[in-house]
Amino acid sequence: MLIILFGRICQSEIMAPRFELAVGLRKGHKTTKISAGRKGLTDKTIRTRPARLKGLQTKHSKFVRDLVREVVGHAQYEKRAMELLKVSKDKRALKFLKRRLGTHIRAKRKREELSNVLVQMRKAAAQAHHHPH
Repeated sequence: MLIILFGRICQSEIMAPRFELAVGLRKGHKTTKISAGRKGLTDKTIRTRPARLKGLQTKHSKFVRDLVREVVGHAQYEKRAMELLKVSKDKRALKFLKRRLGTHIRAKRKREELSNVLVQMRKAAAQAHHHPH
């Protein structure tokens, strides 16, 4: 199997363990192999493209973001998007978020996150209403 890298053809056996070197057979950026290749297109549901993995939450990043969110609260554009979601203008909220965040996928993720926040807030309000201590 041949891989074209930086305009040169290299054997993939040679290229396998790459390090951040400027010269030699192993030159190039350190990369992570994508486990599921493009062999069988039937497993479309299983494989996620590497571009989609950007911005995906890990345990640690989720913990840190939750901590920051507790201290700082929501940004202005998030508050506005939440207001749109409250009056069930989901499409308008998506358009608004897309303008602010740049990509459709990020906007969809943010809309999902904010609607989950609203659901949690409703649940908390219901709990407080039923148990006034």
